[in-house]
Formats: sequence, C-alpha cells, structure tokens
Amino acid sequence: MKCPECNYEDSKVIDSRPSDNNHKIRRRRECIKCSTRFTTYEHIEDIPVMVVKKDNTIEPFDTRKLTERVLRATIKRPVKLKTVENMVEGIHLGLKNTFQREIASARIGELVMQQLKRIDHVAYVRFASVYREFDDIDSFVKLISEMQSGEE
Repeated sequence: MKCPECNYEDSKVIDSRPSDNNHKIRRRRECIKCSTRFTTYEHIEDIPVMVVKKDNTIEPFDTRKLTERVLRATIKRPVKLKTVENMVEGIHLGLKNTFQREIASARIGELVMQQLKRIDHVAYVRFASVYREFDDIDSFVKLISEMQSGEE
C-alpha cells in the first residue's frame, strides 16, 4: 500500500478490526520509510451474476424475482416459503461459485426444475409448463409420462 505522504510502496499493518457490521476490515498502517500512519479499508468485491435472457438482453440476477416465479408454481401446495427461499439462495450461490458472470436464463430454469422436482411434483409441472411454454395438452402428458418413467 502506497504511503499518502511520501509515496513509498511498502507499509506494515499495525492494527486490523472489523468495520461496517463485518462487511469491511479497517487497517491502521505505518509507512516503512517515513513512519506516517494511515488507515485503509478492505472489502469484498461483489461482482453480480448476469442473466442472459432468451432475447439476448442481459440483466442482473434477481433472487426476489426468481422467488416470486417459484412461489407462483407452489400456490396452494404444501411448500413452505423458507423452502423456496433456501432453494433460490442455493441456486444463486451455486451460480456465483461457478465464476461465470453471465448465465443463460435457460440454465437457471433447468436448475429450478431440478430442485422443484424433488420438492413438489405439481409445482414442478406448473413451473415447467410456463418455462417450456407448453401450448397443448400433449406437452403436459409427455412431461408427466417422463416423470413417471424417471427420464426427466
């Protein structure tokens, strides 16, 4: 860290402590050359996951928006809000951990369907019907047949 007084490029840390509810670390430093003391702050750089939609527009991943979509599929089903929130947060964390900054919305839809299939079959079919844009009864029959045979 460069000294603000003499621009020397080496300093030592004298004290470190959490700041801003543990979102930053405040460090007191001392210049090796001129002994000037100064404060620096360290924080995690949060690079958002960006969603590439079907029409190739890009927008930030929105956990609230995905939670709302999943909740629509779980209406009048025995699925707790906390279960949906944990599922969405797990998907978001998993996407962040891939270190890919742009994720296709199709990939997110597939991840949601994988999770919903384990949680509630009716919610899974509801979500799939919107996500895959079912436009006839045959699409529903095919999906349910795949579920029963264990293909999906």
